[in-house]
Amino acid sequence: MDIEPNLSDSPPEEEEAAFHFGHQYSSNPSSSSVVAYSSSSSPSLSRYESQKRRDWNTFNQYLKNHCPPLSLARCSGAHVLEFLRYLDQFGKTKVHVGVCPFYGHPDPPSPCPCPLRQAWGSLDALIGRLRAAYDENGGRPEANPFGSRPVRLYLREVRDVQSKARGVSYDKKKRKKNQQDLHQEEPNSHGQNQPPPPP
Repeated sequence: MDIEPNLSDSPPEEEEAAFHFGHQYSSNPSSSSVVAYSSSSSPSLSRYESQKRRDWNTFNQYLKNHCPPLSLARCSGAHVLEFLRYLDQFGKTKVHVGVCPFYGHPDPPSPCPCPLRQAWGSLDALIGRLRAAYDENGGRPEANPFGSRPVRLYLREVRDVQSKARGVSYDKKKRKKNQQDLHQEEPNSHGQNQPPPPP
């Protein structure tokens, strides 16, 4: 297969940044196996929408180049997993193996021969965009291969493995209250700045 994504080289804390592909593929209109966004791009498209379009067209090109070629209707969660594993060869995130002395260290002091993989955050964001694109292109939500159980389990496994191997926590951070809200609540909680009682 000759699809080479050009992924952005972002630091680990920015792993959920957009998953960038270097090429946009348009489908062969005579082929019923590929559903692609129109190649005419609207100047008003958001960055997210543009990225979703590129991802969708790249995935459809992957299906077209698959041996044997696959139609979108026959695509399953197993094929999505195949696609995600294929993308690992273009990864830029070092994932330490268990015997590596830097296993579990977020900032290793020197290079090691451990493999480069796609970052979990990038894969998670990619699947979110492809899941939305599938629905927008006429797919039945209940048959969406990007939301299938095997894909969800794979993403969870990648997250856990990378978290341990890289010494990085992927736990969701609790939202901090807005400073202004905090200042407004504090005086009230101590009985200060309350309006005077009615006469």
